[in-house]
Amino acid sequence: MLNPELDTTDSPVTDDAPAAAGDANAPIGVFDSGFGGLTVARSVVDLLPHEDILYLGDTARAPYGPRPIAQVRGFVLEALDDLVHRGVKALVIACNTGSAAALRDARERYDVPVVEVVVPAARKAAAITRNGRIGVISTQATASSLAYDDALGASPVQLFTQVCPKFVEYVETGVTTGPRILATAREYLAPLQEADVDTLILGCTHYPLLSGVISYVMGERVTLVSSSDECARTVFAELTRLDLLRDDLDHEPTRRFLTTGDAEHFQGLGRRLMGGFVSQVESASIDGR
Repeated sequence: MLNPELDTTDSPVTDDAPAAAGDANAPIGVFDSGFGGLTVARSVVDLLPHEDILYLGDTARAPYGPRPIAQVRGFVLEALDDLVHRGVKALVIACNTGSAAALRDARERYDVPVVEVVVPAARKAAAITRNGRIGVISTQATASSLAYDDALGASPVQLFTQVCPKFVEYVETGVTTGPRILATAREYLAPLQEADVDTLILGCTHYPLLSGVISYVMGERVTLVSSSDECARTVFAELTRLDLLRDDLDHEPTRRFLTTGDAEHFQGLGRRLMGGFVSQVESASIDGR
């Protein structure tokens, strides 16, 4: 097991030739602990259809949510090192737990832009709430990090946090509807209904895949904010600001999907959850795995 205090500066050796920082033709690197970040990758593709995407899911060590933040930090930096070595022009930490654990270190460590999911969603929620009462559902690690509390600290709003650990388990097994998940959603979301929140942040990138049941339980009066969609908008803005958008509109974009776990399982579940978006999944080794 990785010692989270170890310096993981040395990147794993791969066959990919890294591109120079600032290369607009390089792919966008998207990282998540598992499948949830696929919602971010798809949102990025929706906004930037001509861009190449390189996705890395650390499914061998997922879920990150129950793990200590220090351990998650080490895992995230190992994965981001790998993506940078493969030559990405930007890094997207498509994992709320990973963002809370490693964002500051990542921005100091790499010479490519690093985009995360927490602040964009928090800003959106603060902008649209009508009664100033915002809910966030998340993993235990994200809740313990107080990342959303910090992101909303300067806003005149009240934040109500609810941990929903079983939601990730449902998504990772391909379950997004049915009586079991409806009962679980009602149990988890009841305190937020009692708190009279009018805006709910989906504070885990798995959760947009459950937006149907979440919206049904919360009702039409509550607006859902997807951290995936808001993160994608920030990616668009950052690449535009840094003049890193690919300008070849005739380019046939590529999407590569890497996993530290079982590639066949990842591809099967990815297709089940995301349709034809996921294909050609490859196995990747990080830190000797």
